[in-house]
Amino acid sequence: MEADLQAHVAFFLSGKANTPNLEAIDRLKLRPALFAAYRDLTRLRHDFPLILIAGQPGDACVESLSGLIDGILGKIAHGAGADRLRKHVLRLEQRIRAQAAAGGKESKKLSVLWDKAAAELGKNDKPMAESLARARANLKVDGEVVDCDGAMPYRMIGHVWALTQAERAQRFAEIVNRLVIKLSEILQADFANSNAGRSAANLKRTFGSGPLDKFDFETMSKLLCRSAPKENLSKNRKRRIEKLLATLKTQQFFPSPHSASEPYAFAFDSCGEAIKAYRERLPKAIELAKAVAIGELEVRGEYSEAKHDRLFESFGEDGLDPREMALFPDYLARVHAERLPGGELGALTEIMSLNLPIKVLVQTDDVIEESPIGNGHLAFALRSRQLARMALGMVGVFVVQTPSSALYRLREKIVRGLDCSGPALFSIFSGVVKGHGPLPPYLIGAAALESRVFPAFTMDPTAGDDWASRFSLEANPQPELDWPIHRVVYQDADCQSIAEDRPFTLIDFVACDARYAKFFAAVAKSHWRDWLAEPGDVIGNEDRGDIDRIDRVPSLLMVDPDNRLQQVIVVEKIVREARRCLSMWNSLQELGGIHNSHAEKRLAREKAAWEESGKALLAASAPTPQPASADAAPAVAPDAGTAESEAEKTSDEAYIETPRCASCNECIQVNGKMFAYDGNKQAYIKDIGAGTYAQLVEAAENCQVAIIHPGKPRNAGEAGLDELIKRAEAFA
Repeated sequence: MEADLQAHVAFFLSGKANTPNLEAIDRLKLRPALFAAYRDLTRLRHDFPLILIAGQPGDACVESLSGLIDGILGKIAHGAGADRLRKHVLRLEQRIRAQAAAGGKESKKLSVLWDKAAAELGKNDKPMAESLARARANLKVDGEVVDCDGAMPYRMIGHVWALTQAERAQRFAEIVNRLVIKLSEILQADFANSNAGRSAANLKRTFGSGPLDKFDFETMSKLLCRSAPKENLSKNRKRRIEKLLATLKTQQFFPSPHSASEPYAFAFDSCGEAIKAYRERLPKAIELAKAVAIGELEVRGEYSEAKHDRLFESFGEDGLDPREMALFPDYLARVHAERLPGGELGALTEIMSLNLPIKVLVQTDDVIEESPIGNGHLAFALRSRQLARMALGMVGVFVVQTPSSALYRLREKIVRGLDCSGPALFSIFSGVVKGHGPLPPYLIGAAALESRVFPAFTMDPTAGDDWASRFSLEANPQPELDWPIHRVVYQDADCQSIAEDRPFTLIDFVACDARYAKFFAAVAKSHWRDWLAEPGDVIGNEDRGDIDRIDRVPSLLMVDPDNRLQQVIVVEKIVREARRCLSMWNSLQELGGIHNSHAEKRLAREKAAWEESGKALLAASAPTPQPASADAAPAVAPDAGTAESEAEKTSDEAYIETPRCASCNECIQVNGKMFAYDGNKQAYIKDIGAGTYAQLVEAAENCQVAIIHPGKPRNAGEAGLDELIKRAEAFA
């Protein structure tokens, strides 16, 4: 056994296996034991695939297939035959999920996949066909079906972004159309009031159909010109309105029936291109915003040249404020993380620091790549960590970081981020990693989330004024723990069921990647020993100590393709990376208010101060010993069961936990004779007989810190005792 321990420790420290009892894992096709139940995701109900629904507001534009099916079953699966119907529809769901996961260029529209799957399942099964037809009649939405793959993050975020832009376009069109109509009416009225508008030719042109040769338009024109008022539009106002109409009709920010020009594109493949387009279009945006503002004044007849001409001369010199920018579309830039070390990182920094209305999707396809400095150094989630630190330090930037596997659960935050007025950063890990072989991206993304290598968090600057309101870690599994804990159930050599609670750490995540197989070694089953410890214990112990005295080696539980259990040990280098990963996670926990060191220190100080205050109060309230006189009766020791201490009060006696009193004055206001303050301005019962039991109960209910205990009533004849006693039970 000593030789086994030395061999395991040697591999742990050096990564070199010098014994036949250790086997390289690169050909074993192992996966963490917790993955054993996820061989075929198409047979399991989870968030994916998603349906991208057109025309739905907010987060309703994205729905999971499982959620959609559950909604339909909730409507139809009732009464006799409900179980059979549910079984049939769930088989349809599984078939659609398999179709969505398959490759090919066939349509992935939900209605198409549904009808194809229903036709296959119901071909020779009439009850099945009837069940699926009933479910189909209750399918009220349609859209593209997307699985969790490398293209999904942009397709989902792009879909939501396009819908938010469509909503803005509709609002903008309503504003522009109303202004165009009203301003045009002002010019038309001015023309109708002019001599040209009252000319015989114009009157004849606007008269309509009928026997025009029987009407004398010349005479009518002379009469109208003599009787009409002479107050036409001033030349300045007419030119101003004509210019406003030209600006409104030729704008290219949104599709418009008034303009023959193609609208601008707002989706780009780089931050640099988005910034360039924003800068080039900013003068046009300022001109359009100015036209809208002046147009609103003109249609209300409130524009004053003396007042407003000078004001609008400097309009937009310092850019547009958020309210004005809300008129225009936001820009969307898609960037892959490997491009960030170049000019893209500078462009992204400029977007966030200048508060530009650009939403940026940074997609990461690999979070455990080699460090740029080489020499065996690792750089797990290096770019995403740098990006997260930078984004969280920017004021006013909406941030969402998550693996793609959790995108659906964060859809509400994504909608808010895409609809906010300033910049937003969406840092997404796709889960598409070459080294993970047959493992699906959804499972890799979920593992990155579980292992804390790519934690999910959101920063919403519109949610409040403090970190507690803005920052959230709620999308992470078991966020209060260092590592999520899961139960592993397996059979031992005697076919006995064994259940163990094991953490899922960064070490488990790295073990899935074939590129890092050299850092792991499988232990022959005959050499499994007690010193093979679960990784969480070893990660938590940073003291390497004397090499000769190492008595524990971190070991993972993994399974082969036949689900046979394996124990795999890992080199110290990966353990060190796990400690760094944990340190990063602990920092995020503090930002999220979990195990906050400042709060814990303050709580400890307040607790110590409270305990000292209680001790001082008890010491001050202790009776002062009196000297005994010569003729006094001998003292008799009190019975131990009758000591007057608040800690020993029975539930029948009324009392107050005086050291905990917050001096809120509530009890004093109920009865100032029954209750009083001591020298520390903390309440006690001064005279129990100075009030009623009802006042005791009322004071207990009003007490902000719940320290008043009414006990049992002293006067059995007091009215309403049954109800009062019941109310007092909450304060026993």
